Amino acid sequence: MKFDRRLFLNFDWTLLFLVLAISLISLLNIYSAGQSLDDFKQETLYIKQAQWIILGLLFMGITLFIDYRYIGRFAYIIYALSIVLLIMVSLYGYTTHGSQRWILIGGFFLQPSELVKLSMILALAKYFDNYASDKKYGIRELLIPFLIVMIPFLFILKQPDLGTALILLILFTSITLLIGVQWKSIIISAVSTIILTPIGWFFFMKDYQKERLLTFFDPEGDPLGSGYHIIQSIIAVGSGGILGKGYMKGTQTQLKFLPVQQTDFVFSVFAEEWGFLGALVLMTLFLILILWCLKTALYARDLLGMLISFGVTMLLFWEVFINIGMVLGLLPVVGIPLPLFSYGGSSMVMLMTAIGLVMNISMRRFILQP
Repeated sequence: MKFDRRLFLNFDWTLLFLVLAISLISLLNIYSAGQSLDDFKQETLYIKQAQWIILGLLFMGITLFIDYRYIGRFAYIIYALSIVLLIMVSLYGYTTHGSQRWILIGGFFLQPSELVKLSMILALAKYFDNYASDKKYGIRELLIPFLIVMIPFLFILKQPDLGTALILLILFTSITLLIGVQWKSIIISAVSTIILTPIGWFFFMKDYQKERLLTFFDPEGDPLGSGYHIIQSIIAVGSGGILGKGYMKGTQTQLKFLPVQQTDFVFSVFAEEWGFLGALVLMTLFLILILWCLKTALYARDLLGMLISFGVTMLLFWEVFINIGMVLGLLPVVGIPLPLFSYGGSSMVMLMTAIGLVMNISMRRFILQP
C-alpha cells in the first residue's frame, strides 16, 4: 500500500488534542489516587498508566497508516482471534476478586473483553456493509449480527463481567437502530427481553450482581456492605463543592474511604479534588470528543467508514454515560471504566486504537477512491 501525502493535509489534529488532553489529565488524577496506596503500588500505578498511554498512541499511529477499508477486509479474522482469546481466558485465565478476565501474554496481563468491543464493531460494520439494503432489517436478516454479539456476550458473562456484556448488547442495539430495523422486529425484541429478564435474574446473574442492582434502588439499606461503594462515591463528589478541595487533598481519596478509586470510581477522585467546575471541564472534553467522532461518522464517504465511526462513538458515549451515572448513584454499579481516564492497559490501548480508526476514516474522506 502506498501512503498518500495528502493525508497529512486532512489530519484530525482536534481529535488528537482531545485524546491527549483527557489522557494527560487522567495521568495526574491516577497519580493522586495512588497516593493513598502502599509505596510500591503508588509508584507503579501512574508509571504503568503512562506506559499504556504511550503504547496506545503507538497503536493509534499504526492504525492511521493502514487504510480502514483494508482493515475491514480482515474484520472477521480479527473478531475470530478475539473469540479465541476469550476461550483461552475461560481455560487458563488469571482470576482476581472472583472474576476470570485476564490472560498473561508476553509478560503482560491482557483483558480480551476490551478487544472484543472493537472487533465486534468491525465485524458488524463489515456484515452490514456487505449486505447493505434499502429496506429495513427484520429478525431473519439480523440473525447473523445477533450471533456475532451473543458469542462473546456469553463468554464475558461467564467470567463474570456484566458491565462489558451489557456494553456489547447496547452497541449492537445502537448500530442496528442506525441501520434501520422494522417496527415488528423492535416489538418482538422488546417483548423477548421482558420475558427473558426474569430468567437471567434467577439463572445467570451472580449474587453480587443482584446485590448491586438492589443497592441501586436502596444504597442506604446496606451502608457498610453492598451500598458502601456508591455512598462513598456520592460523598466524594458532593464534598468537592464548586472549586474542589485541591489536587491531592481529597479526604475521601487520601484517607482510603473511596474504594477502587483508580478504576471504576476515578471520576469521584477528580470531582472531589477539582469540584464542579473541574468535572464540568472534563465532561465538556468528553462531549466534544464524542461529537467530533460522530461528525466523522456523518461525513464518512462509505457505509463501512460510517458504521465503524458510529460504533466507536457509541462505545465512548455509553461508557462515559454509564460510568459517570454510576459514580453519581444514578445507575447501578456495573464495573464500566471511564474511557481514556480509568487505570487499565487493555482499555487504554483498545480505545486509542479505535479512535485511530476514526481519525483514519476522517483523513481519507476527501481522497477516497472508488
